[in-house]
Amino acid sequence: MIQVGIIGASGYTAVEAIKLLLRHPQAQVSVTTSRQGAGGSIADLHPQLTGRLRCTVEDLGPQQIAERCDVAFCCLPHGTSAQFVMQLQEAGVKTIDLSADYRLGTPELYHRWYGEEHPDPRRLGNVPYGLPELFVEQIQSSSLIANPGCYPTSAIVPLAPLIKEGLIELEQIIVDSKSGVSGAGRTPKQGNLYYECNETFSAYSVGNHRHQPEIVDILERFTGKPCQVVFTPHLVPMDRGILSTIYVKPRTGVTTNQIRDCLQSFYDKQPFVRVVSHLPSTKFVAHTNYVDIAVRENGPYVILLSALDNLIKGASGAAVQNMNVMFGLNPATGLLDRDDV
Repeated sequence: MIQVGIIGASGYTAVEAIKLLLRHPQAQVSVTTSRQGAGGSIADLHPQLTGRLRCTVEDLGPQQIAERCDVAFCCLPHGTSAQFVMQLQEAGVKTIDLSADYRLGTPELYHRWYGEEHPDPRRLGNVPYGLPELFVEQIQSSSLIANPGCYPTSAIVPLAPLIKEGLIELEQIIVDSKSGVSGAGRTPKQGNLYYECNETFSAYSVGNHRHQPEIVDILERFTGKPCQVVFTPHLVPMDRGILSTIYVKPRTGVTTNQIRDCLQSFYDKQPFVRVVSHLPSTKFVAHTNYVDIAVRENGPYVILLSALDNLIKGASGAAVQNMNVMFGLNPATGLLDRDDV
């Protein structure tokens, strides 16, 4: 059995990871850490785990974690996470970092968008981005994975094959995304209070959201082609899910059917990407590790629609999928044909 540590166990991504791992036939949670609630039961932080995981929440250092874990899911905030990841790597623990700390390719890009110096700059650009659909070989051979952002996954998955095959213009890509409230995490914030976000629908971080450079950086890393992306996120008063509407212009002579065929061919062997004929909906992918993609034509534009669960394929499900790849398992192990509990 793969022994898994959940570092920063108080948040939404942590509990979703634990729920997935409880069903995994070849992995088990052996450590949960958090300064919040240390000494108590994991069920005190997440009552839905009552009677399902008897695990004490501990405040442990990296060396103590290394003695009991084969892999760590690091669910700490950006900045804080990198400091801990560095020590986990020195202790020899395979690590999947669910923060943004290792996603971007250069220290300069990180400083520009996060406003601080990166504590581990030499690793930036050398850590595989955790989309096995695009970077499986790098993930297989690495001890550290940068788990993707939820918004970027919804944009990168439909766009990457089309850019790589030269089917769309690279200067006129518009990504219009909507997310449920859980995407902001469990830490209380005024804008996420029920009274503030219920019965309303609003854009936020327009023109300066940190996932925009992540989308561009990873697309360029995968395709080797520079592109321009306009990304606008919106908050929807629902618990979970992301729906992205992506507007692209086909290259001269490229048809909508060619774009659809490209996506179907590229993801034909991938268990979690479904190119569908219906219009994707967050309800159709809730509590699953799927990304649903549809293609529609509108005048000179082709519209790509993608939907995923921000807490599963956008976070914890992707982490389990990455763990499977790192340990030589089928990527879908523990992730298919499971109902939410």
